[in-house]
Amino acid sequence: MAQGEARAGLAAVWMIGAIVSFSAMAIAGREAGLTLDTFEIMAYRSLVGVVIVASLLTITGRWHQVSSVRLGVHAVRNLFHFTGQNLWFLAVTLVPLAQVFALEFTSPLWVIILSPFLLGEALTRRRLLAAGIGFAGILIVARPSPETLNLGIIAAASCAIFFALTAILTKRLTRNEKTASILFWLTSMQLLMGLLAAGWDGDMALPDATTLPWLILIGIAGLTAHFCLTTALSLAPASVVVPVDFARLPAIAILGMVIYGEALDAWVLSGAAVICIANYLNIVAKRPAKPA
Repeated sequence: MAQGEARAGLAAVWMIGAIVSFSAMAIAGREAGLTLDTFEIMAYRSLVGVVIVASLLTITGRWHQVSSVRLGVHAVRNLFHFTGQNLWFLAVTLVPLAQVFALEFTSPLWVIILSPFLLGEALTRRRLLAAGIGFAGILIVARPSPETLNLGIIAAASCAIFFALTAILTKRLTRNEKTASILFWLTSMQLLMGLLAAGWDGDMALPDATTLPWLILIGIAGLTAHFCLTTALSLAPASVVVPVDFARLPAIAILGMVIYGEALDAWVLSGAAVICIANYLNIVAKRPAKPA
């Protein structure tokens, strides 16, 4: 029991790191978005990521773990992630940060809907209930109408679908691939995608002294966020880790209020709470039944 509590406590510490990293990436993305478009941000972010991943692979001597056997799956996965991340960076420049995070949290609910088709997983009644409650939360957060629906809301809601597709293909890759291989192809392929998308018109802006630190922060925070989250999940069950991750919503809402003067919207916070409940129900639905 004591060992389990210690691991849960350690997982919570790692999750604090994840929350700080995700929040830092959102703020840095908004600041960088003042002078760069999302494709340029993704290109420079991926360049930072390639440097970090390649350095770590060299230091730890793990280049042998990088495999080119499943390049097709890597390419599709990274195209989904590239699209989702571009939409996410667009959203953080257009709508309140709390609204972006709330809609991003619907990604696990899209996994529920898409997994039966892509992974052959069963769609149980409990998981279907969780998805239904979650999508009710989306309606509360977005409040779709001619007055409230805008490009930022659409981008935030859409990025969750692409993140779900990324998660499904990541799950497929982890059956045979090492994390080192997944991270290497993630950063290198998205660097190529970013350069092609940002430079197709021959006009790719270079970062200035003000923007460069934000881009470096985006690159570092993007890697540390997922590393912290993965480490936390390796230490404790999702039912322990994910509720801590929900603290991202009030945390980013407070940061948005303090830094950007964004109002604490009761509709967004209420809808976010409904989405969090739906995600937790999904976790409970995945638990194996206890023997009688």
